[in-house]
Amino acid sequence: MRVNQPAGKYYSTGYLKKLCDLWDFRGSGVTNMHGSTGDIILLGTTTKQLEEVFWTLTHDMGQDLGGSGSNLGTPSDCLGQSRCEYACYDTSALVYFLTNEYQDELH
Repeated sequence: MRVNQPAGKYYSTGYLKKLCDLWDFRGSGVTNMHGSTGDIILLGTTTKQLEEVFWTLTHDMGQDLGGSGSNLGTPSDCLGQSRCEYACYDTSALVYFLTNEYQDELH
């Protein structure tokens, strides 16, 4: 399963704990953080568990599902103005715009 990463790849420890607990419970516990697609990859589960994982991610964790397809990579941004004194624009705002603009192609 591909899960879209948060802007700037900022994670709280609480979020990572919930994600790992969910995947230990509903999947194999094996993840690939930001693999070749840039997404969070959750490896190994059964079909019966998919809807349960989708529900928990979207309703309980407020997470966007999906990620890149084979034709277009998931937009990703650097930390931008939040950590870089030389940033010239708000990278998170740009990625938010691009994600919304090309949503159909992404998912």
